Amino acid sequence: MTKLTTHVLDTMTGSPAAELRIDLYRIEGGEAKFLSSHKTNDDGRVDSPLLEGEDFAAGTYRLDFHAGDYLTENGGSDFLNIIPIQFTIADPARHYHVPLLLSAYGYSTYRGS
Repeated sequence: MTKLTTHVLDTMTGSPAAELRIDLYRIEGGEAKFLSSHKTNDDGRVDSPLLEGEDFAAGTYRLDFHAGDYLTENGGSDFLNIIPIQFTIADPARHYHVPLLLSAYGYSTYRGS
């Protein structure tokens, strides 16, 4: 089954980022429509797919990673706050995985598998 998933790794500690809030939006007509909110588990993953089934459709989406709360609570800096990653699901017949590699002063992402 095709779906949208994510995970967050804390590159400062070399471990998964647990209890990090992630909000999912669909972008329609330039406006962000809130879809759902999630928290990462002890493995830095969300327990279920962010989108799947009939909800998994072509379009533009945004994940807001609430890094500031996580970093402050885990001894990091107060530099980063919310990290928005906007992306397009062009082919809903494929799995989309959008991970975040997080540190106190920077981050990166990529199209995962």
